[in-house]
Amino acid sequence: MSELEQLREKILQFRDERNWQQFHNPKDLALSLSLEASELLELFQWKTSEEAVEKNLDKMKDELADVLIYAILFANETGIDISSAVVEKINKNNLKYPIEKSYSNKAKYTSF
Repeated sequence: MSELEQLREKILQFRDERNWQQFHNPKDLALSLSLEASELLELFQWKTSEEAVEKNLDKMKDELADVLIYAILFANETGIDISSAVVEKINKNNLKYPIEKSYSNKAKYTSF
């Protein structure tokens, strides 16, 4: 069993012990994922990147964990295989961002 699958099992056990699956539909999980990502982003407000990390690393760890938990729950409820989805997306990005055009270039692929 992969580490990702082990994480999924732990998350589902936690959820099921509390009978929360009834609240975990794709819409509400996507909304929760966005809210947790916003809480992570809020830790950077009015600070440089370096200041934010220095002052909030423990909080960032918690918020990132929440983001990942909701992403895993969303994938579970929709039947998305996260590993396959990530590999497929990297393959798409390889086509959009060929090394010779994107190396050290932060521009969006539509600008190439």
